[in-house]
Amino acid sequence: MTTTVPTATRPTHKNFKGIEKTVFGRGSFDQLDEILAPHRAENEGYFVFLVDNYFKGKSLESRVPVHSEDLTYYISVEEHEPTTQQIDELRDKILATRGLPSGVVGIGGGSIMDIAKALSLMLTNDGSSTLYQGLNLIKKPGVYHVGVPTISGTGAEVSMTAVLTGPVKKLGLKCEWTVFNQIILDPDLIASVPRNWWFYTGMDTYIHCIESENGRMNNAYSHAFAEQSLKLCREVFLGNQSGQTPENDEKLMVASLMGGLSLTYSEVGVCHALSYGLSKILGTRHCYANCLIMNHLADYYPEGVAEFRQMVAYHQIDLPQGLSAEWSDETLTRMAEVSYNLPHMWLHAIGPHWQDVITIDLLKDLFRRL
Repeated sequence: MTTTVPTATRPTHKNFKGIEKTVFGRGSFDQLDEILAPHRAENEGYFVFLVDNYFKGKSLESRVPVHSEDLTYYISVEEHEPTTQQIDELRDKILATRGLPSGVVGIGGGSIMDIAKALSLMLTNDGSSTLYQGLNLIKKPGVYHVGVPTISGTGAEVSMTAVLTGPVKKLGLKCEWTVFNQIILDPDLIASVPRNWWFYTGMDTYIHCIESENGRMNNAYSHAFAEQSLKLCREVFLGNQSGQTPENDEKLMVASLMGGLSLTYSEVGVCHALSYGLSKILGTRHCYANCLIMNHLADYYPEGVAEFRQMVAYHQIDLPQGLSAEWSDETLTRMAEVSYNLPHMWLHAIGPHWQDVITIDLLKDLFRRL
């Protein structure tokens, strides 16, 4: 006799959309024009290229397959992480200039990936992007969009979130339409990343996996990706041939992808929750913020923090101490409030009764460790 479980008692599982197409390999960036060609007839027949300003005047600039009708924006990500205002203004400018594009191409690090994903969505959705910060709030699919990461670790190339800082909160536009239609993983593009940032972004992948693994939403699916990603991270940052080498560029690019997939079907935790507070209030860049915080979370992730510190020492990375001495109680409170208002992260890290454990005062004390 077959027993049917009542619908109301069945667990709800994530049903997420993956990237439609992926190309991996050295020199694969040169396939971009061919990849875009079938989509050029859509909408008003032009593409928007969003390129990290770091590449302005460098050899990659001449390799971007821009046609005469296309629009190109070189975007600096040094001053701040992507904001809702930035996306809204860029969307309005593009639509007023040329109408709805065939698609958007993001070429750069995690911030450029998030800007490209968010812009794709906001080109077809009315109002400010602040209206859509959260899960499944977007009303219409965005335009075709392609991600070309030039730094590895954030997982933004694969995630279903475009993280934006708004007037009130730092939170992503998160839905299945956020995910890129196409990504190009060319390890040659990450060869020029400065050593410190190569480390900080690589640690974002490592931390993704540590947090994904150590929480209530961890499962066989997320574990499989995290396990392989962590293996690659250890080879890149602690192995006999560790460091910035062509082989390790390939490994780190794949580790970033797998780490992003792991957290997509699980969740991040304490470090990322605190990182959002630090970034929102002080403007600290995400991957660096994660490293500053992870260094002080041994009571939450003892094995992960011990190994993280090994990697820091091995690569002689200087993580400053005593930062909180300059922060007022008001600043600490604002940071704690941002971090507290991320229930999905705390639910994963602590459990369903997380509010009995996590308080504003506790979070302020965690920030005082920095």
